[in-house]
Amino acid sequence: MERIQASRVESTGPRPKYRVLVFKPALVSSLRGYGRPQAVTDTISGVIVGVVALPLAIAFAIASGLSPEFGLYTAIVAGFLISALGGSRVQIGGPTGAFVVIVYGIVQSHGVQGLMIATIMAGLLLILFGLVRFGAAIKFIPFPVTTGFTSGIAVIIAANELRDAFGLRMEGVPAEFIEKIRAYAEAAPTINWHATALTIACMLLLVYWPKVSRTVPAQFVTLIVGTVTAHLLQLDVETIGERFGELSFGMPRFTPPSFSGVDFGALIGPAFAIALLGGIESLLSAVVADGMTGMRHKSNTELIAQGVANIASPLFGGMPATGAIARTATNVRNGGRTPVAGMVHAITLLLIGLFFGRWVGSIPMAVLAAILIMVAYHMSEWRTFISEFKGPRSDIAVLLTTFLLTVFLDLTIAIEAGMVLAAFLFMRRMAEVTNISILTAEFDEATSGGNTAIAVPPGVQIYDINGPFFFGAAEKFKDTMSDISQPPRALILGMRNVPAIDSTGLNALRELIRRARSEGTRVMVVGVHAQPMIAFGRTGLLSEIGDENVFGDHAEAIAALEQACQSAGETVTRTRPREP
Repeated sequence: MERIQASRVESTGPRPKYRVLVFKPALVSSLRGYGRPQAVTDTISGVIVGVVALPLAIAFAIASGLSPEFGLYTAIVAGFLISALGGSRVQIGGPTGAFVVIVYGIVQSHGVQGLMIATIMAGLLLILFGLVRFGAAIKFIPFPVTTGFTSGIAVIIAANELRDAFGLRMEGVPAEFIEKIRAYAEAAPTINWHATALTIACMLLLVYWPKVSRTVPAQFVTLIVGTVTAHLLQLDVETIGERFGELSFGMPRFTPPSFSGVDFGALIGPAFAIALLGGIESLLSAVVADGMTGMRHKSNTELIAQGVANIASPLFGGMPATGAIARTATNVRNGGRTPVAGMVHAITLLLIGLFFGRWVGSIPMAVLAAILIMVAYHMSEWRTFISEFKGPRSDIAVLLTTFLLTVFLDLTIAIEAGMVLAAFLFMRRMAEVTNISILTAEFDEATSGGNTAIAVPPGVQIYDINGPFFFGAAEKFKDTMSDISQPPRALILGMRNVPAIDSTGLNALRELIRRARSEGTRVMVVGVHAQPMIAFGRTGLLSEIGDENVFGDHAEAIAALEQACQSAGETVTRTRPREP
């Protein structure tokens, strides 16, 4: 008993001081001792990443149902802010393929103004996530959920590009996946073989160029070679200029959205999806970068920076942004080690847009389709997807549910359904892990073993709870206790294998104690760990149990029963218990 009381004192001792400062940009710490050699390396890396980001930014904007400048302005504004304010030294931010599905759906349903407002709302949510320290919590999203919706997004991106890859003559591409495939089938006779050949050639170049050189980015080489080839051979292919008209890239201008007639309620779901997906992808990218550099990012600072960037991006003509894994990895491989590289990447894109933006209109749509199809291929991680089928059936169910809902219904619903299903399956696993053991028979059988005996009074039932005592296990506990036909004189509950208990478990114990008391049964608990003991004290359950009914082990509890029987002048049946 003294040991238990001591553990209670230790567990309820002074807590660590609460760290008030949540926002700590990596730029501040990285500039201490910053010298010319690192500045040169960061600048070179930033320029290379900027060149890599150019075709991707344009392609992601077009795939999202927007004009090319949306992607470029996002990479400039959001990319600069994510690097300047973020919690990772090497994170590169901008538009990514993960947002294509969400953005396309919002634009189709709510227009560009609706997208701007939803993105600003998502930015506010991300700042809130960082302030309440959700940075660590987001990392606990189950792997089958992230794999499922990432693979689903990859399928949708690839499907969206089939029109441009084959040069199909279509007025528009339906948003729904099945309708999209049906529309492609109907437009199949209009296939443009020039566009098809150009797409295949660009995809081959994307695959094999890294074997020639990793210094010059494959996407940039493909963009230049594909565009020049189409014009030299006078291929009959559609270009960006032919679809979107004359393009003029200039300095990003402040353009606030119009709030008139906006249904904010309808934008809550899309905003939450943007925030959740942006938070997941940015932190995943930061974790990958940590593994490559040996550094550690500040997750809550990263979320706040992502929030600020997503508020600023639509105000300057951009779309949602997050950390980009491929561009971040490119930055690391080229020597970028401070946020200066990411800021240079944004400035590089700005200069390209100002001085070379007029030539963007000559890029064939088939070239961008090839780049995005390869992005979708790498994004799908199909080997990882297939390997998940070797895991538990519950994980397979979560994976397929999230994947199929992403492809055929909606990404927001897919994430929500995947999380809920994963949570229910986790509850089921916890319930399966926890079991209630009846030890009374073991104590009785110990008599024939010749062990040292401790007197166990008649009418005593001994049970052990093994595993976390959460709500799933609480029902199992109630069922086991209800199987006791005759109310025992005393009931001993062993809890030394219970590391944690929740409110449902506490209520199950409270119900048992109250029922037992009404039937004249004494309930005793033994081997209670710190977390359950603290929970007992905070909820008042300890006073209902009574300090005199809390013991360190079974031997102490049985000795107390023996003494109570002897004090009452009752005879004691001798058995030899085996301490479990």
